[in-house]
Amino acid sequence: MKNNVLNRYLFEELSVRGEMVQLDEAYQRIIASKEYPVALQKLLGELLVSTSLLTATLKFEGSITMQLQGDGPVSLAVINGDHDQKIRGVARWEGDIADDASVHDMMGKGYLVITIEPKKGERYQGVVGLEGDNLTQIIENYFANSEQLKTRLWIRTGEFEGKAHAAGMLIQVMPDGTGSADDFEHLEQLTNTVKNEELFGLEASELLYRLYNQEKVRLFDPQPVEFHCGCSRERSAAAIITIDQAEVNEILAEEGLISLHCDYCGTTYSFDSAQVSELYLQANNSNNTMH
Repeated sequence: MKNNVLNRYLFEELSVRGEMVQLDEAYQRIIASKEYPVALQKLLGELLVSTSLLTATLKFEGSITMQLQGDGPVSLAVINGDHDQKIRGVARWEGDIADDASVHDMMGKGYLVITIEPKKGERYQGVVGLEGDNLTQIIENYFANSEQLKTRLWIRTGEFEGKAHAAGMLIQVMPDGTGSADDFEHLEQLTNTVKNEELFGLEASELLYRLYNQEKVRLFDPQPVEFHCGCSRERSAAAIITIDQAEVNEILAEEGLISLHCDYCGTTYSFDSAQVSELYLQANNSNNTMH
């Protein structure tokens, strides 16, 4: 159960909480949807890990979207995740990107937008500049400015046993104000020793024991993380009938089909003229019965 799983844990005597997420298949699904350059695959993995760790801090049902926008070769990189740890993501870029390109090389002048959408209640949006050498530092700056809770992140992407992996850890002072700075620093130093292959390959209980065997750590039940795209043929059909029928008929006359492509999972939904006529007919009938 160690892959595509999120684990939460508590340091019982230090008033600090932690999370770790380990992803292989969920990450592979996202980077397989397009021919992403190597550096962009890595950035999407880092965003994916961060989003998963942040959604785990939510106290309510809802979702978090982390979005990098910029004027560089990558105009957009976005990951969306919810309280059930269902995640999806996509990026848009133009031109060549060097394998060792940094977040600044890729995004140029840009910012990180974090949108928190509870199912009930107000939507919240935080925007931060890309200050820091990498995505980890950018997100830590966001926490320092918005949450005022001392938070550290460790994010790793790479190959393990021949497959792409993304994993990460987060520790955060408990909001009750009882955690001390010394305790936090001590845990930071211990967590700094984590190796990629440990994060990619070990069960949570074993990894936590290796890092923190002097501490009292309570590990909670793991939560599965999965790639999930909300697209469907029905949703595509619903999108088509919002367009003026004459416009759709023009496309059909030229192309023979009208197709909608989902950027998140790479699926294309195609409709021919008979299917499109049927869609508009059903829509008109249901409108008439409502009046």
